[in-house]
Amino acid sequence: MNPATNLEGAPQVRVRRSARAARIRLRIDTARGEAELVLPQAAALADGERFVARNRAWLARHLAALPSRRPFADGARVPFQGRELVIAHRPDGPRAARIDGGALVVGGPAGQISARVRAWFGAAAHEALREAATRHAAALGAGFATLRVGDPKTRWGSCSARGALSFSWRLILAPTSVLDYVAAHEVAHLREPNHRPAFWRLVERLDPDYAEARAWLKRRGAELHRYG
Repeated sequence: MNPATNLEGAPQVRVRRSARAARIRLRIDTARGEAELVLPQAAALADGERFVARNRAWLARHLAALPSRRPFADGARVPFQGRELVIAHRPDGPRAARIDGGALVVGGPAGQISARVRAWFGAAAHEALREAATRHAAALGAGFATLRVGDPKTRWGSCSARGALSFSWRLILAPTSVLDYVAAHEVAHLREPNHRPAFWRLVERLDPDYAEARAWLKRRGAELHRYG
């Protein structure tokens, strides 16, 4: 797969060639806040440009509907496990972020606020996801090899064939029930590597109310990518 580049004259459209693509496609990347033009390997770039031109109205409408970015800055309001925190910068205070009432307090230079807040969310997500995954794995009598937290753009979690679990740190911004569902979902893959009925029965065993959390993630998950 070739790396993506911006389409000349359309800075919000990235071009990506794909060996698996059978036709030209235009999709909205909610995580990046832009559109992606997917071209088959043999397709000419000019054909892609004409495809974008024919779909200008659709493109403009969907780009306008994307949620606005919410940087981690002093005074910003951010979700955290079903509640809201306000980032409060204290230049002379301890540099590591910490919760103080309804505030997420962070010290040090203003230019480091975003990095420190993100690091705090990442650590909080790792702790919460490890607790949830350990609990669900014990319920199945299973074990996982490793657990890591990153910032994938297209998935909330994954489970490798070797039992390595990976999750998005952004799950800590969602209600706790959503984070717990994703942990249950990936742990269930330790027993069932596919999404057949047996897999969903395992998920329901671990999280009887998973359908509500799953629906929340489908409906509002894209909003989590606007933070930071």
